[in-house]
Amino acid sequence: MNMQISKILFVPGLLLLAGGVFAQQQQPTDRRPSQDGTYQGANLPAQPLGANDLIAVSVYDSPEFSRTVRVSDDGFIRLPMLKERVKAEGMMPAAMETAIAEALVREKLLIEPFVTVTVAEYQSRPISVSGAVRMPIVFQAEKGQTTLLEAITKAQGLREDAGQEILVTSTQPGPDGKPLQLTRRILARGLLDASDPTLNLQLYGGEQVRVPEVGKIYVVGNVKKPGAFPVQSGGDTTILQLLALSEGLDAFSENQAFIYRREASGSKNEIPIQLKSILQRKSPDVPLVANDILYIPDSRRKHLTLSIIEKVLLFGSTAGASALVYSSYH
Repeated sequence: MNMQISKILFVPGLLLLAGGVFAQQQQPTDRRPSQDGTYQGANLPAQPLGANDLIAVSVYDSPEFSRTVRVSDDGFIRLPMLKERVKAEGMMPAAMETAIAEALVREKLLIEPFVTVTVAEYQSRPISVSGAVRMPIVFQAEKGQTTLLEAITKAQGLREDAGQEILVTSTQPGPDGKPLQLTRRILARGLLDASDPTLNLQLYGGEQVRVPEVGKIYVVGNVKKPGAFPVQSGGDTTILQLLALSEGLDAFSENQAFIYRREASGSKNEIPIQLKSILQRKSPDVPLVANDILYIPDSRRKHLTLSIIEKVLLFGSTAGASALVYSSYH
């Protein structure tokens, strides 16, 4: 009587034979679900696996090995009855199939197993979009890659107070092999208008997309509407323009005003301004830069101290500037 063997399980001290036909004669032409139902077919595009990705492993006609398993933080997976873990990080699903099959054969659990691996969930390729967008978001680059414009779209577009640049930070190997962070500055208008296709960067996961708010200039003191105002695009914002935005001076004012400016070195600089001469057109208007604070003292009340001005800098918002002014004057 002839007997064909489909599977031989080697357990120390014991040889198990199972009836059937040889596995190589029964390899299916399509990837059907495993007996425990863990394999559902390719549901996500194939790309190299990484830590925390969830994969579905199916070993044909061997439900004891078929299951979903998450890649560990150090890039390995563990399957039942296998003594050694199987490396997954950096491998494509097809390569994982070969690695798992070789491990099963190497540890004498199966001969010529038919293994399928599909990705159930990617968690190793996050792309974060933050800053002046309508909905900050972190999502996975499930298609292997996505574009910068698609990432901005997922965040529901830019807010009205978005600045002129989009910062894209990625990590790349440095000359010495150590990770090196690189940041690219992308003009928002050029990207959104599609005037320069090279601005629509390809993102592969691991990138941080940040949209800074437009630069602001602060005015505190003796004005009708203290607060923070966006820097005018396409030209300088001057003291007279800022006074117009803040609805002008209140009833009383001193002749002198001050600009508090934080330099690139981190030091703070106080610049006295002859405000009355500027208003009378006897002196040229003075341009301001982002993060400047224009402080206009009131002759009826004591001057704000430098520490109060520094608090305004740290607050960094219209509401904060207004609140500090009112708390100081009333």
